[in-house]
Amino acid sequence: MDVPEYGFKIKELPEDERPREKLLKYGAERLSNSELLALIICTGSKKKSAIELSQDILSYFGGLHSLVDISVEEIKKIKGVGIAKGTQISALVELSKRFFATSRKNKIKIKTPHDVVNLTMPALRHSRQEVFKIILLDVKNQLISVPEISRGSLSSSIVHPREVFREAIRRSSAALIMVHNHPSGIPEPSKEDINITRRMSEAGKIMGIEVLDHVVIGDGRFISMKEKQMF
Repeated sequence: MDVPEYGFKIKELPEDERPREKLLKYGAERLSNSELLALIICTGSKKKSAIELSQDILSYFGGLHSLVDISVEEIKKIKGVGIAKGTQISALVELSKRFFATSRKNKIKIKTPHDVVNLTMPALRHSRQEVFKIILLDVKNQLISVPEISRGSLSSSIVHPREVFREAIRRSSAALIMVHNHPSGIPEPSKEDINITRRMSEAGKIMGIEVLDHVVIGDGRFISMKEKQMF
């Protein structure tokens, strides 16, 4: 496949558009596949920047997923890619495979409110502020992540469905569990807690992301609003 040689240097780009600077400023998730790959191979060829070369690689093989089973010899078919860049890409692919294999093996499964408490109470029980987090789960109720949504007194204006479900959608979650602490140490849910839970549960039904529970953490105590049938 012949690709036009219209090269430019990355340093000619505006600073905010350079992959390294863009990653540092906005985070890796804001970079395209070709920009991330450009950071791995580091340099381009005589006629193309690292970004253009990365675009050539992805275009030639039909996308990122196609690199999984590509050999160094096959990668070297791309003009401008030698042994060094080929082995860098091959090493990245193998490291990714091992990472995901390890992640699947060590996945935490959330089955009961006690699992929620074991996961979150150590960080929340002594907090002087109310901290609202969501536990994001996959289709097998395995833990994806536990992002913090808000900090301060809970209210419907602070804990909004768009903030909660934005994270859930971004992480491709099948379900979520809400959890927050009461600095008083007493985990009895307030009327606002109940209203927020019902609101999120209804929003979850619309979004296709089930709200499994809302656990309120106190000092060594907790209440599962699902167990108490509060929503």
